[in-house]
Amino acid sequence: MGEIAIHALRRTAPSYPPPAPYNAVSMSIDLNADIGEGLPAADDEALLDVVTSANVACGVHAGDPAVMARTVAACVARGVAIGAHPGYADREGFGRRLQALAPAAVEALVHEQIAALASIARDHDAVLTHVKPHGALYNQAASDDGLALAIARGIARSGALAFVGLATSGAMRRAAASCGLRFVGEAFADRRYLANGSLQSRGDAGAVLEDARTAAAQALAIARDGFVEATDGTRLPVAAETLCLHGDRPGAARLARHVRGALEAAGIRVAPLSS
Repeated sequence: MGEIAIHALRRTAPSYPPPAPYNAVSMSIDLNADIGEGLPAADDEALLDVVTSANVACGVHAGDPAVMARTVAACVARGVAIGAHPGYADREGFGRRLQALAPAAVEALVHEQIAALASIARDHDAVLTHVKPHGALYNQAASDDGLALAIARGIARSGALAFVGLATSGAMRRAAASCGLRFVGEAFADRRYLANGSLQSRGDAGAVLEDARTAAAQALAIARDGFVEATDGTRLPVAAETLCLHGDRPGAARLARHVRGALEAAGIRVAPLSS
């Protein structure tokens, strides 16, 4: 993309809304996973047998056109909703290194990645349903109104797609609303939360839940009861319509199956975003 001027974006503290009645009434939730990223530990095929929505890497932070095409085809074969997973142009850092780009550059970056995946989806007689930012782009936007708005504008240029973002992020919700987009609050079955509603850093011990039973219990608390317990014991209200199941470590598919089984055993319907 060439040299991009660094731009200071307005930052706001993370905030979270009160729990929505969506899950408490309908007892339905989507399960999503980030796929098509080519990580050694990833087992995309096994995850696609469990989840109902997929966030497909768009060839910038990871993936390439051939991987994107195979992933889209696998989603179509299983009836899994397809979403774009745009990230920073940072393959070496896997899109997880913080950047400071001008809003216009972020908007174009997001729009171009969505367009690339949408073109491949059309070749498979499929359409995109949503967009979920990746890595550092996601984490920064959760507490940065300017960055979240730039992402939302990039999505809005690409059509009527839902903006999937951190359910506890006020910045992302405001950005989606300002661009007339449906906001889909996302929560995490296998990540610890801080008391301010943000995710605990992956670098901290215990930030990623490895035990399937613990992850399933957190998923149930979110989907059925509308809260998640933070690291300090605080009960955070979480209005989530989708749960993310990470696939970038060994045993991810087994954990995902355990989470889905626990949800369904509790009478919670697992359904894709498109429905």
